[in-house]
Formats: sequence, structure tokens, C-alpha cells
Amino acid sequence: MKITEQIKQPIVYEMELFEQKFLLSMSSKVALLNRITHYIVNRKGKQMRPMFVFLVAKMVDNGQVSERTYRGASVIELIHTATLVHDDVVDDSNRRRGFFSINALWKNKIAVLIGDYLLSKGLLLSIDNNDFDLLKIISVAVREMSEGELLQIEKARQLDITESVYYDIIRQKTATLIAACCSLGAASVKPNSLDVEAMRKFGELIGMAFQIKDDLFDYGDEAIGKPTGIDIKEQKMTLPLIHVLNKCSKKQKAWLINSIKNHNKDKKRVKEVIAFVKNNGGLNYAITKMKEFQAEALQMLNKYPGSEYKNALEMMVNYVIERKK
Repeated sequence: MKITEQIKQPIVYEMELFEQKFLLSMSSKVALLNRITHYIVNRKGKQMRPMFVFLVAKMVDNGQVSERTYRGASVIELIHTATLVHDDVVDDSNRRRGFFSINALWKNKIAVLIGDYLLSKGLLLSIDNNDFDLLKIISVAVREMSEGELLQIEKARQLDITESVYYDIIRQKTATLIAACCSLGAASVKPNSLDVEAMRKFGELIGMAFQIKDDLFDYGDEAIGKPTGIDIKEQKMTLPLIHVLNKCSKKQKAWLINSIKNHNKDKKRVKEVIAFVKNNGGLNYAITKMKEFQAEALQMLNKYPGSEYKNALEMMVNYVIERKK
């Protein structure tokens, strides 16, 4: 059994019911809209976000979930899907998870409108059911994601990112959504409890580890067998690179920055940059930091009694840093 299937085991029933409710939450009287939303639902990924919502809810409330849990999971998927559809337009991307993106099949104007539609559906699902606490959690996440992306764009132009700015970026850009899923799971069954903030922090730590793992893929992995260097081509500042930039000599730093700014399309030069980062401890440093976030996340689960949901969340934390893609 695949690790993701194992993690899903204690919530198989909830996930199946969630899929039905999620499809209903997207429905419209416009045939074109329904065609596109069906397309979106049928090419879903691993569904990590709703899994976090249900596992956390069941862990903090003795195996219970409520209608609010289903609504929370649906809202987060609606709003997250909206941001992905808009991202593909912004990035001019024709593919998403191996399928054609919405903008590739239906053009940008329709894709932007679909994103707006999904966003409004998510907001209304919360408002119609007075789930204002859940809506606040998600709205804060969307604001932070936007700020994180813009902060990254602003800093990438200068290539002068310190480690603390890097953490700010990934906390907002990546970790905030996983944090929202976990705090939402807790809030759906135990509103206003200490669990809501504890689980937000737990999700944030997983998100930080998740992004550092993504950074590491750029430098190659046993499974892929070769480095990709995509982040370097796109002038994205990743943790291994930032660490090396901050500890190498002035001359080496000038060479690195020049390589990334002016020679990022030169395959040989990109390979040299990757080798330099590896040889100067950039990867080992990032792996150490990733494991620190992982250990802190696992520690936060210690205060909860043993259960299959807690076990599944522990597996999820470990999967985040052991995954091969």
C-alpha cells in the first residue's frame, strides 16, 4: 500500500463523502462552468489539504467530525483551487499535474473568471452557514500567500535574501495554507479552543519542512538521478543557495550572483552553481534545518493521546520530508 493510501486509511469514509460534497459546492446553472469544474475535480492530486483537515479534527475530538469539518475542507479546496487556476494564468503555464491547465484549454479570460467564481463559492459556503471563524482562518491564509509571493518577487530582483527573509517568504507562501488546514480542522470541532492555535503552528512547521524539501529537489535526488536547476534558471533563492551565498568569499559571491542573474540559461554554468552549492555544505545545511522543523512538528503531537489519526499525522510529517517528488 502506498504511503499516501496508508495515511488516508482512517478517514477513507470522510474523504469519499467530502468528494461528493465538494463537487456539489461547485455546482452552477451555467453548463460551461460545470464542464470546467468537473474537469478540475477529475484531475485532483494527492488531496493532502482535506486529509489534514479531517485527520486533525478527528485527533483533537476523539474521532469525531461535524458538518463544519466538511464545509471547512470544501472551502479550503475551493479557495486553493482558485489560487492555482490564477497562478497558471500568471505563470503562463499550460500544464498542472500532468494535465492541461484551465487557461491552456479555455484561455486566460475564462480561467480568471473560473478562479473568481471558485473564490466566491468558498466565501459564500462559509457565510451562508455562519462559519465566520473558519472563513477568517482561510482569508488570512490567502492574504499571506499573496504577500509571500510578492515579497519573493521583490527580493528576487535584488538577490540579497537573508535566511530570515527566506523563512518569512516560505512561511507565507507555502506554510500558511497547510497551517490553515490544520487550524481549520481543530476549529471545526472545537471552536475557540487552544487546539486551534496549536494545530496552526503544527501545520506551519510541516509547511516549512515541505518547502525546504522542494528546494532540495532542485539539486537532484536519487529518484530523479539528476539535478534540475529549474529554481536557478528562474532566479529563485532557495535555502541551500542562500546559506552558501552568505558564507562564501566576496569573489565567489560575485561569481554566484553573476551566474544566476546573467547565465541562468547556460546549462554548464547552472551545473557549476549546483556543484558549488553542494561542495560548500548548502544541501547538508538545508537538510538539517528541514529536520529541525520536522522534529518540532512531531513534538507538537506528543500532547495528544495515541490514536490512528495521530499515527496518520505522524506518517504525514515524515512523508513530507521523505517524498521523492
